Amino acid sequence: MSTDPSAQPLLHATAGAATGSPGPSGRDAGASIWRVAVRRLRRNPGAILGGVIVLVFVLVALLAPVLAAYGPEALPGRAEIRPTYIPGPSSEYPLGLDRYGGDLLSKLIWGARASLLIGVLSTLLGLLGGALLGLVAGAFGGWVDSATMRLVDLMLSVPSLLLAVSIAAVIGQSSTAVIIAIGVVQVPIFARLLRGTMLAQRGQDYVLAARSLGLSRRTVTMSHVLPNSLGPVIVQATLMLATAVIEAAALSFLGLGGGSPTTPEWGRMLTAAQNELEVAARLALLPGACIAVTALGFTLFGEALREALDPKTRKR
Repeated sequence: MSTDPSAQPLLHATAGAATGSPGPSGRDAGASIWRVAVRRLRRNPGAILGGVIVLVFVLVALLAPVLAAYGPEALPGRAEIRPTYIPGPSSEYPLGLDRYGGDLLSKLIWGARASLLIGVLSTLLGLLGGALLGLVAGAFGGWVDSATMRLVDLMLSVPSLLLAVSIAAVIGQSSTAVIIAIGVVQVPIFARLLRGTMLAQRGQDYVLAARSLGLSRRTVTMSHVLPNSLGPVIVQATLMLATAVIEAAALSFLGLGGGSPTTPEWGRMLTAAQNELEVAARLALLPGACIAVTALGFTLFGEALREALDPKTRKR
């Protein structure tokens, strides 16, 4: 059933007033929530630092074929490796060689691509699965909500890393198994978040106003409640990218990532470097630093984005 266009501003005004927080003032008045968020992110040093780290990480991953001097499986210095000696930095190999004779700098660059692929795909899988469960629970309520949440509680009762290891072990040792394992672990987090946000939105005055205008529950849910509930989910997805990078490295470190020892992936590089700490500590320190800095970048940007979208933190 169509509504009177003149009633739409009333719906949006009621939705804004229902949050119980002061509205934006000054140049933020009348601007969309995303435009205000972008403006606030540009004034946040943590957001800028996190955004720069994430941008550099993404560019390195996407431009790996251009930036890396050697291919992902190339071993140009294999003849120079000795049982008790691994060549260090030189003009030909800026960061030295690894135990197998591969250029360490090239391996780190290709490892960024592997980490980005696993992080994005696993988070996307968890987001889609969790959003589906959260949407069903938040839209229908009643016994559907109870049944869905009991399934989510069951998944949350198992420690995330243990669940990921179990799934990866059952599926097999491969990058696909790691993606599925991390994605499944993230499903209950997104499901609970979206469900809780939708339940909070269903109690707002703008929903009552929309229903009083004759809109069906499906229309109200898909056109008003769901869009207004996606902000926290998007922020959580940004934060989960950091977790996905760390968990991917952890699973590869445990030997569940598949591939050969020479396959460039930061977690696998850490595993290969365990026996070389006395000979060449950089083989463990550099991949570990890449994992830590990348996770820090996603965390800083995600936290800044959460603050920028939170109306309670806006200045009067």
